[in-house]
Amino acid sequence: MLAALIVLTVLTHVAFAGARVGVSLFALALGATPLEVGIIGGLFAALPMLFAVKAGQAVDRIGMRPPMLAGTFLASAGAALAFAWPALPALYFVAMLVGSGLMLVHIAVSNAAGVIGATAERARNFSYLAAGFSISGFLGPVLIGFAIDLAGHARAFLLLAAAPALAFAALASGRLPLPVVPAAPPRGERRVWSLLDDRRLRHVLVVSVLFNAAWDVFFFITPIYGVRLGLSASTIGSLLGAFAAATFLVRLVLPALARRVREWTLVAAALLLTALVFATFPLAPQVPVLMALAFLLGIGLGMSQPMVLSLLYSAAPVGRAGEAVGLRTTLLNVIQMTIPFLSGALGTALGITPIFWTMALLAAGGAAFARRRP
Repeated sequence: MLAALIVLTVLTHVAFAGARVGVSLFALALGATPLEVGIIGGLFAALPMLFAVKAGQAVDRIGMRPPMLAGTFLASAGAALAFAWPALPALYFVAMLVGSGLMLVHIAVSNAAGVIGATAERARNFSYLAAGFSISGFLGPVLIGFAIDLAGHARAFLLLAAAPALAFAALASGRLPLPVVPAAPPRGERRVWSLLDDRRLRHVLVVSVLFNAAWDVFFFITPIYGVRLGLSASTIGSLLGAFAAATFLVRLVLPALARRVREWTLVAAALLLTALVFATFPLAPQVPVLMALAFLLGIGLGMSQPMVLSLLYSAAPVGRAGEAVGLRTTLLNVIQMTIPFLSGALGTALGITPIFWTMALLAAGGAAFARRRP
């Protein structure tokens, strides 16, 4: 069951990962400024920011199939829109639709990974799920990069639309069994911000926000940095693919590593490696060096999602895991929406380097914070 859910997630995330790179390249080709690219990039998180908690509550209440059907449909329709309407205004809608679609699928499947199997298998489940995200995180940028070079921007998005369409068809057939989540508590006991009363949950959310900010900065700034260096779309896609390949490899060994090393120690190490890469990245314009740095960053950030989701699920109250994931998603989407806008504005005013170094300082502070956790 978990394997099938991971495949559906990969198909949906391919559209998201490819679209995040593709809309930046498409917008730049249409003459957009870094600020406009930042606004479009932020819209991937706009609707998820508003509705992630409600989506999590819906998963807790009605199960996984309806949200996953809606999510795969939105992701496919959003990617197809860039082909049907190849203009800069369309990219704003593409970002909102694809981002919302992935949000619904991500919350549902994350909840499923927490309930499938015994408690001791939870870290393994999240590692395998995260490995699936790594596969699609690699395929999306690489596919969109080569497709743009070979067929043009608009036709490349049609290729992205096909992947979540397959996932939608599989779910709509009704042949795929989905796990049953624990019963949600009565509605009167479900004040969402009461989740933050738990100290452990607050700490998990802090490091989760830092990891997501680093991820978003890298994926937003790298296409702009690559264009300024004169790199082709396929080279930029391959650079992001090297990052995704590293996240996949580290997640394969993470279950064994997590049995030997404390979770918070792994979180601190991941943030420290992230800080070192961001401090170095703008100083290395050579493609081989950039590939190596992207791979190292993938190792650091690749450890983050399984550890954070395992810690989050352990801290969440019974029957509110979907809501806790939704709250995390809301906070992350606030970051995901503001990071491209702020990065675009800062990049327009001061250049790319201050963005990398600011993220390096934040990650270094996060590493010190994580080292003090029990």
